Amino acid sequence: MNTKWSLSLAFVFSICLGAAVSGCSSVDTAPINTVSEHPRPASPRYIPDAGDDGTTVVALAFSGGGMRAAAWAYGALLGLDSMVVDNIPYRRTLLDNVRSVAGTSGGAVMAAYLGWKGKDEFEDFRERFLYQDAESHMATKFHIGTIITAALSGGANDRQTFARWLDEQVFDHATFASLHKPENPVVWLTASDIYNNTPFLFTPDVFAALCSDLDNLKIADAVAASAAFPGAFAPVNIETPKKDCQYVAPAWLHHALNSASASVRLRAYARALESYHSSDLPYVRLLDGGLTDNLGITGLTLDRAAAQDPYGPLSPRQAVRLRRFLFIVTDAGVQPGYSWGGQETSVRLDQLLVAAFDTAMASTTRMGLDAVTLALQHWQTALITYRCGLSSKEVLELRGTLKDWDCADVSVTAHHISFRDADAALFDRLNTIPTRLTLPRQDIDLLIDAARQAVVHNRAIASVVTDAKKEAPVFDGLPGVATDFKPPKPAAPKP
Repeated sequence: MNTKWSLSLAFVFSICLGAAVSGCSSVDTAPINTVSEHPRPASPRYIPDAGDDGTTVVALAFSGGGMRAAAWAYGALLGLDSMVVDNIPYRRTLLDNVRSVAGTSGGAVMAAYLGWKGKDEFEDFRERFLYQDAESHMATKFHIGTIITAALSGGANDRQTFARWLDEQVFDHATFASLHKPENPVVWLTASDIYNNTPFLFTPDVFAALCSDLDNLKIADAVAASAAFPGAFAPVNIETPKKDCQYVAPAWLHHALNSASASVRLRAYARALESYHSSDLPYVRLLDGGLTDNLGITGLTLDRAAAQDPYGPLSPRQAVRLRRFLFIVTDAGVQPGYSWGGQETSVRLDQLLVAAFDTAMASTTRMGLDAVTLALQHWQTALITYRCGLSSKEVLELRGTLKDWDCADVSVTAHHISFRDADAALFDRLNTIPTRLTLPRQDIDLLIDAARQAVVHNRAIASVVTDAKKEAPVFDGLPGVATDFKPPKPAAPKP
């Protein structure tokens, strides 16, 4: 028989066999959004005002890393919630000052859950997600069926596996509309737009460009897109508009596309949004957010880069009351050792590929941290310039008092919480925990406790708590401070 035809028949037979083994299943490629002909609202100009005196504002970013990253982020939240900053009119911790939370991949699950449940109801995340066997609802075994499915469809799993489980068992079918709670932080979830090679943020601005209502999108679908590791998951589809929905691009997008001063990253992001109205792009395909931002820092950095004033994404009131802005990045990335490090013989190709991937990821992480630190330094300078240009009358209107006012007394800093910040005796053990969506309970508990301790014993964060306690009486009793918000619900008794 002709060799060419033999190979072709063998290939067809392998596909048929793969379909039989996999139960003739087909991949669900239905878009997760619904396109409308009506214009959608843009993103809010400012993040929500803090419920306390506003002197301390915290932004969080949770890295990727599967269940390991989610547990590390959860432990960090417990640490923040143990650090009391004020007791009048009720007990408030540093977690009460969190006004934005971002996440990518595994960290996106924790970020979305905090934004949905809030600081008083997030603690059941341990039982509802961390202790669960998410992989039991996914195709994880290597056999010809999953290999063929992955080869032909781009991944072994679709939205009917992990996303469906998240929707039914973790997020109770909640949509983004349920995130609109004034006492909860704004949520930024990051996936990767693999057509434009840019981050994809689940924000009103992006969905306005897509002529889609973000409020109707299931939280679980966004989280699953953020965690869609290539090969393990097929790309998640987003439909682009076919008709004009009277979309009006925001001012920052015009600036990014036309100004030479716009950052390269913001310009690429703006071009991606512009492409969603191209007839050449009927669908946007999303994969793991870690491909473009494994730290989850894109939300805040792009929001700041897009700001049209010196204080955004803070409001003028926040900018004047602010003393300290903390951007806390929890990084669950591992730093593995290599068995071939001490050998003279050649290194195998598979070992080189793993090392090359680790090298690229580590380098990107370091550059990302340096870039966000520099951006925050520039923001601090802009805030000081703005504050020092205000009259006493303007300060009084925004701050409520001139007591202890110092226009230059404001700091904007980034704090990186990685395994190196945990107990040194745990470092090697933490680095052996794999990137999976199911982990043993002892590993989960180890990660949680190590992260909690890393936050509590961080000197810079502890110093902020000490200063916040000292300054709290300055604003006690002023309008718009703490009493404007309902006291937190009593914690449920623990079994």
